[in-house]
Amino acid sequence: MARKATRSKAQRSAAKVAATPAGTPRERIIDALMSLLAEQPIERIGLAELAERAGVTLSDFRGEFGSPLAVLAAQVKDLDRKVLAEVDPDMAEESPRERLFDILMRRLELLSEHREAIRSLLRSARRDPPLALALNRMAVCSQQWMLTAAGIGASGPKGMVRAQGLALLFANVLRTWVDDGDDNTQTLAALDRELARGQRFAGLLDDLFRIPQAACNLRERMRGTRRSRRDRDDPVAV
Repeated sequence: MARKATRSKAQRSAAKVAATPAGTPRERIIDALMSLLAEQPIERIGLAELAERAGVTLSDFRGEFGSPLAVLAAQVKDLDRKVLAEVDPDMAEESPRERLFDILMRRLELLSEHREAIRSLLRSARRDPPLALALNRMAVCSQQWMLTAAGIGASGPKGMVRAQGLALLFANVLRTWVDDGDDNTQTLAALDRELARGQRFAGLLDDLFRIPQAACNLRERMRGTRRSRRDRDDPVAV
């Protein structure tokens, strides 16, 4: 009887190992979140349910992440890395707009397996302002990297405004993409249209940033003129 019990325990152990998803705990948790998002809103996904779907203990889960939003942030970071690793060097001679178009389309291609999860997030964000703000922070950080990969400045106040604009632009494209067909015809048109609109905005933005700079240059010239006048009036030691 003891031998039968031992054999039964070994079989249960083997079955448990076979049922455990492949990959590291971190990868399994991220995959589990995207899988659950395709089934239900993020606000209904509990930590225990997420750990169970990933095949990890709560202890292992806590060692990797603190919340479903932290898991989502990790998924966005991983997506950024994949896009950046596949930037086409042949696009270097193209215009910044074309480079950005290519990068964002590649991002959408990588997201294709998670279309339902993205649809779920968009729905949740519309009815949950704090969630929308959290998703926006992730998107702005992510789009700074996309701008940089396209050879477009993403640092300083101007870069932050560009990243925020691109995050909103991409969110608009995602709303079209989640309902588009496999050929992404509507998505291509939406992205082209949004980038054209963003380019016009960027041109206006450049003008707005030139105005304070011109005013600063004028003040410097005026200071220089006043100093020159004082120098002419004051005695000079020789």
